[in-house]
Amino acid sequence: MAKTQYDADSITVLEGLEAVRKRPGMYIGSVGTKGLNHLIYEIVDNSVDEHLAGECSTIWVTLEADGSCTVRDNGRGIPVEMHKKGVSAERIVLSTLHAGGKFDNNSYKTSGGLHGVGSSVVNALSEHLDIVIYKNGKIHHDAYERGIPVVELENGLLPVIGRTRETGTKINFLPDGEIFEKTRFKADWLKSRLHETAYLNPKLTIYYENRRPGEEEQLTYSEPEGILAYVKELNSGKTPIHDPVYFKGESENIEVEVAFQFVDAFEENVLGFCNNIFTQEGGTHLVGFKTRFTTLINSYARELGILKEKDTNFTGADTRNGMTAVIAVKHPDPIFEGQTKTKLASADCTKAVVNVSGDELQLYFDRNLEVLKAIISCAEKSAKIRKAEEKAKTNMLTKSKFSFDSNGKLANCESRDAEKCEIFIVEGDSAGGSAKMGRNRRYQAILPIRGKILNVEKASMDKVLANAEIKTMINAFGCGFSEGYGNDFDITKLRYHKIVLMTDADVDGSHIDTLLLTFLYRFMPDLINNGHVYIAMPPLYKVIPKRGEEEYLYDEKALERYRKTHTGEFTLQRFKGLGEMDAEQLWETTLNPENRVLKRVEIEDARMASEITEMLMGSDVPPRRQFIYEHADEAEIDA
Repeated sequence: MAKTQYDADSITVLEGLEAVRKRPGMYIGSVGTKGLNHLIYEIVDNSVDEHLAGECSTIWVTLEADGSCTVRDNGRGIPVEMHKKGVSAERIVLSTLHAGGKFDNNSYKTSGGLHGVGSSVVNALSEHLDIVIYKNGKIHHDAYERGIPVVELENGLLPVIGRTRETGTKINFLPDGEIFEKTRFKADWLKSRLHETAYLNPKLTIYYENRRPGEEEQLTYSEPEGILAYVKELNSGKTPIHDPVYFKGESENIEVEVAFQFVDAFEENVLGFCNNIFTQEGGTHLVGFKTRFTTLINSYARELGILKEKDTNFTGADTRNGMTAVIAVKHPDPIFEGQTKTKLASADCTKAVVNVSGDELQLYFDRNLEVLKAIISCAEKSAKIRKAEEKAKTNMLTKSKFSFDSNGKLANCESRDAEKCEIFIVEGDSAGGSAKMGRNRRYQAILPIRGKILNVEKASMDKVLANAEIKTMINAFGCGFSEGYGNDFDITKLRYHKIVLMTDADVDGSHIDTLLLTFLYRFMPDLINNGHVYIAMPPLYKVIPKRGEEEYLYDEKALERYRKTHTGEFTLQRFKGLGEMDAEQLWETTLNPENRVLKRVEIEDARMASEITEMLMGSDVPPRRQFIYEHADEAEIDA
């Protein structure tokens, strides 16, 4: 075989926005619904930055009937003057990566759009984008198709299409079907994000309108109480043990804002934000708050004689038992991990939050002794249960060399390289048997489970830890679970970098997936946040034509397409379950990395995910009934 030439001519330089279209996932995370909605967030975040600069009070967001989205604000308007590059500054902002007014701290003291790629990325990934700028008494206009300008400049400047007394920017864009798997924005996610933005910006009003046929809706988001109202909303329907606590301060040029409230429940819900961006994976600001809070509660507990000299300190999880909190920081130059900004990495943020929280919490607790005692009581309850469960579960959780699988059914893989290893959680013994025979033993482990596992949303911790299937999974994954039960979660100890749920493609299979995901979400959320959890997509059909090759089809749409494109006769085989496939078929369709289809489980909106999990899997029936009633027409009936 001739050698491929690798020289200077092999080096490709992607000009302008070409890089974005070539590798969209690098800029918006994915080309699924999550990445699609991210386009709106990029534009809205630019308007919010105008608000943070004190120049914008209102944002309008509209889902248009044609599938496009319009975002308008009453800010200063993108600059339209001549840039030193010889064209209007707007053209530079919309068609050049890393171009914007957020790099020198003069135009914007704090902002979320620090990479300077927001507007230009949206432009590159849109079939068409139309922009109208209201500035200096004039209305300026520009338009693009797939990132390429289609409006002729007049002496290097944008054409003026009218006069106005208003200021601001209006952008309408239609996502490109060549890039995205789907081009229909998810309205529920958008509304949740806009409401969240209103909570974080008390002086901002957001008008939302959906003009899509059958979904027409108008809403106004305005939250003058800010994150205090956010905490109340998060705790609605729960029993609070004190009024919400709120404080705000500044340290080292970083603004820190905190609201929290404890409720009578064994749970913790702490959300972090930096410059209005939700940091799903946490970061230094949450570390600062949690560390200071735990230290203070332990200190007060000893001062009040609740913790005796011989007693060990409360753990962090103990002190936050029942806590709902929102920690929002404004940082002039934050460091995030990745363009999608899910984790704050700025080291100075820890110190700033520790300083502000320490001073304000001490001031509050000194004046509100009853609230302090109620919070310490929550920590006592948690510690008592934790210690009892630790004692009962010591053998299972702390043995250095325990059986991988308490029911003896795990077929482990030979490799110990976690990055290459995969574990398939398979429903039923027959499917498990086929999977064990069909797998690649080098790096694929198979764990069969017996039917439906425990619903952890309704169960107490002792029942969760006593459940055989759950114990099996905890032991198999090797990374512990939750915090404060003798085997704290540590993702670095994870034995398999892909955890694949492999169930039948029917209602029962979906129910088992839901129960497994509820367990992982509540006890090992970082497995989902870090992209380790997948759902296998076994085929629904096998078509055997009289002439030509056999094919596996994964859904009804694929069958429809096959029927349209194949005129000859064919035999159709429908798989009712994984157990019906032999080892070779299972390898070929569901296990083989070359052919298989996996869906990665992602969380778009943590607050919404927590609420929906609680509503659909919890004990309270009326909200679940209402949800089913409202969404019944979206159900896919397996009949």
